[in-house]
Amino acid sequence: MALSVRTIVAVAVLLASAVWLSACGDAPKEERTESGSGTATTAPDEAASEVYKAGEPTFVTIGTGGITGVYYPTGGAIANMVNLKRDKYNIRATVEATGGSVFNINAVIAGDLQFGIAQADRQFQAVHGMAEWQERGPQKKLRAVFSLHPETVTLVAGDDTGIRDIRDLKGKRVNIGNPGSGQHQNSLDALNAAGLGIGDIQAVEVKAVEAIEMLESGTLDAFFYTVGHPSAAILKITRGKRKVRIVPILGVDTLFVLHPYYVPSSINMQYYPGAADAGKTVESFGVKATLVTSSDVPTPIVYALTREVFVNFEAFKAQQPAFAGLTKMGMLQGLSAPIHQGALRYYREAGLQ
Repeated sequence: MALSVRTIVAVAVLLASAVWLSACGDAPKEERTESGSGTATTAPDEAASEVYKAGEPTFVTIGTGGITGVYYPTGGAIANMVNLKRDKYNIRATVEATGGSVFNINAVIAGDLQFGIAQADRQFQAVHGMAEWQERGPQKKLRAVFSLHPETVTLVAGDDTGIRDIRDLKGKRVNIGNPGSGQHQNSLDALNAAGLGIGDIQAVEVKAVEAIEMLESGTLDAFFYTVGHPSAAILKITRGKRKVRIVPILGVDTLFVLHPYYVPSSINMQYYPGAADAGKTVESFGVKATLVTSSDVPTPIVYALTREVFVNFEAFKAQQPAFAGLTKMGMLQGLSAPIHQGALRYYREAGLQ
């Protein structure tokens, strides 16, 4: 996804932790046993609730991505929903612009962030000790909260380059994203599935914001960008002085066999009237964006955040055009890390699990 300079957006301080247990339904309740044939009483999470003290807000930070992408406003929408409950939670939620998926996962595991937005493929790789986590092994503290919008691997090219298919990238100057970003790996996977390697292109590895400027100035022929649509950054480049087109990525069906987190995806070009072939649908593939946390984050905090998003689901869905297809059940799909107990507790209460 798009990356940018790190920034912190602070939101209002919230009080009243003493009300938390009674307001959030922390009374003992019944849950299904593993066999599903009976019920078992679950006591309140007393240890987790003791981290709260009246008058001492708990600070949580949500790692997002670049400020021009979808992750950043998504994090802001989540934070605002928690922060609005001044009479219920003593949580102050802030949003941080970061380097994206890999940065967020590592920061969450290290305890530098309490939540982070990350692509489903990166969640999968971290849990299984793959890619950037191969040397460190499986990241056992990583926990899933919910999934969000689909992110499409988007190939943007100058219309004057003659690039009409991913295989036309051979010999061209192509940005594949900065190392450590989700789109960097997505770009490599797309090239490999199309029978190309990094040596077949003149690879550039910069942030998406830089790639947009380079394509417009003529120093790039094309760039990959994994992003939810509509995207302000893509809209900007399609309105620029250089005519561009969004190139379909076809013939990569092997990706769906080799990497179960990838799914077919498409881009509605009605969002980009300034692009070549505007109004058509461009086929590609993508992954889901997900919200992750750590097993170290107390249950009440994760419960509060999850509850506010789902209770205010329609308001949350209205925050971004990319959320148009969101459903509550769909937000529990595409999660390859264990679900955090705080989120799981709400899903059981709401009958979603």
